[in-house]
Amino acid sequence: SAFIKRILSLHICCFQIFSYNLLSQLKLFLKHLIVIFLSISLLANNAFAQNKSELRGVVRDSKTGEKLIGVVVSIKGSSYGTATDFEGEFKLKINQPLPITLVVTYLGYAKTEIKVENVSKIISVGLKEDTKSLNEVEVKDTRITEKQKQSPLTVETMNTLAIRQTSALSFYEGLAQLKGVDMISASLGFNIINTRGFNSTSPVRSLQLIDGADNQAPGLNFSLGNFLGSSELDIQKVDLIVGASSAYYGPNAFNGVIDMQTKSPFQYPGLSAQVKVGERNLLETSVRWAQKFKTKSGKEIFAYKFNISYMKANDWKAENYNPTTQSPNDAKAGGGYDAVNRYGDEYNSNRIFYQDASDWKWAGYGYSLRGGYKETDLIDNKMQNLKLGAAFHLKLNKDNELIYTSSFGNGSTIYQGDDRFALKDILFFQNKIELRKEGKYFIRAYATNENAGNSFDIYSTALLLQNGAKTDKQWAIDYQNSWSQNVQSQLVGGSWYTGFGFDTIFPLSQRGQYIINYMNTRLQDSILKYHNVARQTADLYPSATSNTGIARFEPGTARFDSALNYYSTHTIREGGSKFFDQSALYHIAGEYRFSILSFDFITGGNFRLYAPYSKGNIFLDTADRIYNKEYGVYLGIEKKVLNEKLKLSMTNRVDKNDNFGYLWSPAATAVYVMKKNVFRVSVSSALRNPTLTDQYINLDVGRATLMGNLHGFDSLATINSLVNASNATPVANRSLVEYFHVDPVKPEKVQTIEFGYRTTVKDKLYFDASYYYSTYYDFIGYKIGAIIDWPPYSTFLQKAPHVLRVATNSKDIVTTQGVTIGMNYFFRRFIGLNLNFSWNKLDRHNSTDPLIPAYNTPERKYNIGVGGRDFKLRFGSFELEHLGYNINWKWQSGFTYEGSPQFTGDVSEYGMLDLQVNKMIPVMHSTIKMGASNILNNQVYTVYGGPLIGRMAYISILVELDNWK
Repeated sequence: SAFIKRILSLHICCFQIFSYNLLSQLKLFLKHLIVIFLSISLLANNAFAQNKSELRGVVRDSKTGEKLIGVVVSIKGSSYGTATDFEGEFKLKINQPLPITLVVTYLGYAKTEIKVENVSKIISVGLKEDTKSLNEVEVKDTRITEKQKQSPLTVETMNTLAIRQTSALSFYEGLAQLKGVDMISASLGFNIINTRGFNSTSPVRSLQLIDGADNQAPGLNFSLGNFLGSSELDIQKVDLIVGASSAYYGPNAFNGVIDMQTKSPFQYPGLSAQVKVGERNLLETSVRWAQKFKTKSGKEIFAYKFNISYMKANDWKAENYNPTTQSPNDAKAGGGYDAVNRYGDEYNSNRIFYQDASDWKWAGYGYSLRGGYKETDLIDNKMQNLKLGAAFHLKLNKDNELIYTSSFGNGSTIYQGDDRFALKDILFFQNKIELRKEGKYFIRAYATNENAGNSFDIYSTALLLQNGAKTDKQWAIDYQNSWSQNVQSQLVGGSWYTGFGFDTIFPLSQRGQYIINYMNTRLQDSILKYHNVARQTADLYPSATSNTGIARFEPGTARFDSALNYYSTHTIREGGSKFFDQSALYHIAGEYRFSILSFDFITGGNFRLYAPYSKGNIFLDTADRIYNKEYGVYLGIEKKVLNEKLKLSMTNRVDKNDNFGYLWSPAATAVYVMKKNVFRVSVSSALRNPTLTDQYINLDVGRATLMGNLHGFDSLATINSLVNASNATPVANRSLVEYFHVDPVKPEKVQTIEFGYRTTVKDKLYFDASYYYSTYYDFIGYKIGAIIDWPPYSTFLQKAPHVLRVATNSKDIVTTQGVTIGMNYFFRRFIGLNLNFSWNKLDRHNSTDPLIPAYNTPERKYNIGVGGRDFKLRFGSFELEHLGYNINWKWQSGFTYEGSPQFTGDVSEYGMLDLQVNKMIPVMHSTIKMGASNILNNQVYTVYGGPLIGRMAYISILVELDNWK
């Protein structure tokens, strides 16, 4: 079909661009990388000699194929053993001659013994359920493993089991129930995860990975949640590494990493499908098919998988018509007011919408603001999302695997950044090739391309429609002329004026104030009436004085639809609001692990090429295409001492970006295990290079132009002083304007110290607490100023000021600190309790720097949940089995959301309840799940400027033929 041909052509084009652009850029890097790996391989011979006696294996549920974590694997006849990690894998050093017998035990499963005669083979163990013990013994939760307990950083995990049990609409939304996690919902299709402050709809301080590949949009330099991510059916687990993690993940892992890992077709073959329907006309369908092939001898050699996921629904509507914090009027004012989700009704600071009400000739006038357009006038609320994925795995031998993956995303939703944007038919595709040996090394290269499709800026569209009828200046003149004709005529000889005797009773010096008082107290209805008449005159008729302009484009009319279509389908440089963005990102990385003596080492490096391409519509690439390169290398060492009770590790990383110097980010950790108590401390550092938008953006968002800041700005006027100077009486006063200088933006750095404690009490209560303190240097925020043309001889500005918002660094130190506490109590299979609490605080240390930090984080938040799985209920002689449920209450305190010129205001505290119940039907190989997020239908804002989020009830049917044998 034409659609498939288009997808294939996009992939072919992607590889052509990938090979052409990267070849010259990567030659030097690859030479250095080859030298590194050749050097390491010499050391690897020694490491291999020492690791020959190390036995490796994996443990699964023999029925479902799911990997089991926390399984005890020991050598029969000895006390020596280990436990499986998050991936169900184990490593065990053999200190006695072969053959040996392994004893594999796990609560709820029958004990299994395996005879081992060759340590070079990976052992695969399948455990069978012990139904008798399940009914008699309390079951430990399998989501918490020794590896997780002994992690030096705060790690939150959602595995396959937790994904199935989540009470949220999707696994991605369910991440918000983990401790320390913030989530913003700008629309139904656009949810953003963040940790440890500086929350944003553009989370540039957090990194999101899918199988090691960055999932960010190459142009705007941030992740689009799971809108362009992976199908829920294909997610094996999600790890949230909270805190500074630059050492292994690179400069963008500033506040944390969201690491998604998909299912291998070798481990999860077969067919699975899911259908989900719900409120707001929700329909979501997903299909996953995987197959593996073996040689005649039974050796696995090749596997592949395909994924398709489609979702559509009626999106949440942004309908907040309360006055913004910047509005000069309240909602009752006759001259109009600035509403949150109505665009074009803002106050223009060059006085054209203002007349001083203390002047008796303009008594009752004050501010007059244009009507603007509601967001719902400009877009529908239909969202859709299509995701396609394919992966091909080739085992070169028993350990080495070559993988090629290709993913494609397409859809329409609402994205909120510095404005509200309609993402329409956006395309996103990624191709990756990787050579790896699990736990030993990998070499990975991928290319990510995007095409903005028919996306456009909703806010800018409103301005274009409004000014397409009349300019702001002409509209203001028409409004004031109408007011003069209808009101000022009454002030100079009108019936109420002469009848009251203002001109005879009061002296001239007092007459104005009495007129003003009289109008404001006795003639409010008349003031409203004349404002309405003036607005109708300015909106509906061409200018009588200059014969310019046309009537306002009224929503619902054919001429409005025609104008809306014109502006939204022409690019910004063509005079419209449509984006042109065909940016790309290219990345290659390698890592190698080895041991020397009793020290474990990890080393690697990466190279990244950003290639934004907007033809001047978003970036400063009006003439030449922009290329921005960065690379980094790292080395880590780990050693266990004190009878392996104390684990020490140190890492160091150096990074370089084209526009900035070399930057170091060292880290050190210590973990001490005393029986079931784990104490940890880490001192880490991270860096963040300014994003592409910080460096190169050139985008008018209405209230201001977002401008890249590689070179700094001189003599910008402060907005407050400009307003005061423009509104000075009796005439504007240029001398009141204050100016400031903005230095070029440079990388941001953070140093964090973290203390933590984890313990398990009687195998039922799991407790985890941590405290962190972070110090930010050269913190990147924003400053707003204006370029003005106000000659000394002129009474007024020569033209409207050009307001800029530019990224820059704080001159003062900024610190944050926080506490997270999590508790899980596992009582029975049918009931488990969890509670987590987080506290976060920003401290600017009384800084007077006008920088906007955009912390955007609630000070306090908590989750309380209860759940159970795979249990049965009896009602007399009737028995209902294979049941599960999960209930979660989430609460967070209010906070101020800032950082956007358009959307800055308060988000109130809120709480919401999520609930789901499910039943497995083994004979049909399926699970039926019913639930609702925000089941109490609390109407809440999670971001200022976004929509009210209400209840979303749903029912889903999941069929898993791959997990049923």
